Amino acid sequence: MLLKIRELKLVESKEALAEIPDGKLLINTINAHSFNTAQNDRLFADALRGGDYLIPDGASIVKACRWLHAPSQPRERCAGWDLFEFEMSRLNARGGSCMFMGSSERVLDAIRRKAAAVYPNIEIVTYSPPYKAEFSKADNEAIVTAINSAAPDLLWIGMTAPKQEKWAYSYWQELDIHCHVGTIGAVFDFFAGTAVRAPRWWQDHSLEWLYRLCIEPRRMWRRYLIGNPLFIWNITRERWLG
Repeated sequence: MLLKIRELKLVESKEALAEIPDGKLLINTINAHSFNTAQNDRLFADALRGGDYLIPDGASIVKACRWLHAPSQPRERCAGWDLFEFEMSRLNARGGSCMFMGSSERVLDAIRRKAAAVYPNIEIVTYSPPYKAEFSKADNEAIVTAINSAAPDLLWIGMTAPKQEKWAYSYWQELDIHCHVGTIGAVFDFFAGTAVRAPRWWQDHSLEWLYRLCIEPRRMWRRYLIGNPLFIWNITRERWLG
């Protein structure tokens, strides 16, 4: 297996987010889908394992840690949205700049407008990379230059997994910044209002995946109807084969 639950050091609660120190730190999230994907993508597995902090964005990860008696025992799910709200509220309290790198100009425009109302003490900077499967050398250089020129106090990268995690991991040494960097994908759309997050009841009962399946069955059926049994198979392999 390219990635194992027992190898991961996970943030153990939402409250523990406050214990993450200042400085240039890469914060990723992991759920059943990304765990499955990493089994066939060495760079993605390295990116998840090699970041500074990893957040259990899925009740399945929390339960798997318990079942496998893993060294990390998160007490609860900590979604990318929880990280986003915590970091944005903290930055808003002291003031500073935040960069959103990823997504479309339509989504980024909605983010700028909403952030101006919700987080008035944060200066918002955005960058929309080319919409293509693979970036060229010039594309990557332009992204790095844009980030370094902005020198933000907080950086969000949203290009969907595994692209966002692999990009941040691959270009980490070239980023001349001194802030937290979070790879949060769908949170861009949730905050912009271009996608709807599951209501609280679904979240509290570990059914956010089912809500997304009901809302977008044609896009999500493979991830959940095939991916969930695959995740069970993968952690079973880890338990019995080591």
